[in-house]
Amino acid sequence: MSARPHIVTAALIRTMDDAVPSARAMAVLGDRIVAVGAPGELRERFPGAEVRDHGDAVLVPGFNDAHQHLVDMAVTVDQVDAGELADSRAMLAALAQRSARTPPGRWVRAFRYDETRGDGPQITRADLDRVSVEHPILVTQVSDHWGVLNTPALELAGLDRHGDGVVTELELFRLAWSDDAVVDLPSTDEHIDGIAELTRRYHAAGITSVGDALVTAGQLALYREARRRGRLSVRVTALIDAVHVEEYLAAGVGSGFGDEWLRVGGFKAFVDGAVAGRSCLLEQPFEGSGEHGVRVTPTEELRELFRRVHLAGSALAVHANGDRAIGELLDVVEGVLRESGDTGPVQPHRIEHCSVLTPELVRRIRAAGLAVVPFGGYVGAHGSKLLAWYGAERLRRMFAHRWLLDHGVPVGGSSDYSTSPYEPLAALRGMTTRESSDGTVLGAEQRVSAAEALWVYTVGSATVAGEGHYKGRLAPGYLADYVVLGADPLAVPVGDLADIPVLRTVVGGTEVWGG
Repeated sequence: MSARPHIVTAALIRTMDDAVPSARAMAVLGDRIVAVGAPGELRERFPGAEVRDHGDAVLVPGFNDAHQHLVDMAVTVDQVDAGELADSRAMLAALAQRSARTPPGRWVRAFRYDETRGDGPQITRADLDRVSVEHPILVTQVSDHWGVLNTPALELAGLDRHGDGVVTELELFRLAWSDDAVVDLPSTDEHIDGIAELTRRYHAAGITSVGDALVTAGQLALYREARRRGRLSVRVTALIDAVHVEEYLAAGVGSGFGDEWLRVGGFKAFVDGAVAGRSCLLEQPFEGSGEHGVRVTPTEELRELFRRVHLAGSALAVHANGDRAIGELLDVVEGVLRESGDTGPVQPHRIEHCSVLTPELVRRIRAAGLAVVPFGGYVGAHGSKLLAWYGAERLRRMFAHRWLLDHGVPVGGSSDYSTSPYEPLAALRGMTTRESSDGTVLGAEQRVSAAEALWVYTVGSATVAGEGHYKGRLAPGYLADYVVLGADPLAVPVGDLADIPVLRTVVGGTEVWGG
């Protein structure tokens, strides 16, 4: 730690601290803020301190994406990104080009495939076989809850029974991302290079912290190695795959284990499928169908898992999208809390996504003391398909930031990247406008103010992870993690939030990105 402080000045510092909401200067010693105030006052208090002046810029706390998948997405930096292509035909052509320069027998992969994009057909096993049968091929849909494999890939995975090549939910997770995944996994060096490259992109968007929402034992070790090598410049809060609960709890590893760079936030489980995969568990069927979605974990299994984690004093983060899934999860939580009394974690249990709500479900969430991590940018990223699948009435109660904040529920910000773009400023725009990419407003009742949206992606994300006492604000004793912006997010028209330039990103007092 540096023995001398430095002073950071700017036209405006949005501290997110109620005691001093705004300032023009802050003093930093090592990785901590030690004082906030006027430039002249801090120069007097810290004579001889270096001054780092950002001129007319605006400083806000570093953005914190509380639910995404950094370690998984790090392997995609050299895959075909279907999200940048017009439709499935363009993706298949790109896969063919990639196959032509890939040695036979090596996996060829694409991610962010959206079957509703453009006018190309939904792909099948046969389409991928026409691309190549000399390479196993996996295409993951944008929800990451289902994917399509060609025949060689299905044979390697022992899944020949899937005639159309579609693999879903936990079967896909174990195939593609587990420690014993069937797909080619990169070497440690390659994976760490991918983490560093994706982190650089995150920093360019102002991200200083992430919650990695499904981490295996091997992936946690990979994060530790990346940090040991000095390649981890974003703070990571890991939610450990619940399959590891017994071994981790037996070793005394649970919520809070680690430090401010790499910390275990709890364990991760599932109730249902995905919003963008049209598989979340709903009370009423999807529009124009009789389908209600899928249940991933049997209720009794979930109850025993929640009881085990809760009584061990750790936190469980549970993926539950549909209103039926959320209701069933709340039944489990309420029953265990009645049995156990006041025992439990020092940080809240969480509902991940919590996408389709009712006023009664919100009341129950608040009464149970749960935190919620909804999608921030889903209306903007998936608006047109959401309207067709869920209908206008149901969209009025989806991604219900307004209801949740009004009821005092702790709310964190989430991209769930790659299922939606990772840029927090785009999420702030979506939360305040509720506009899809074509300008259609969906669920205007759930709009929040720019100040509330900024709170969600800073203070809120730190709070849901049990880190609100040292992260998310620019105040004395807090980490010096901040973003230098080209405009004030609380002053620009909300439709322009995504266009605010990110000039610099600082983690622990050290600049990690400068545009």
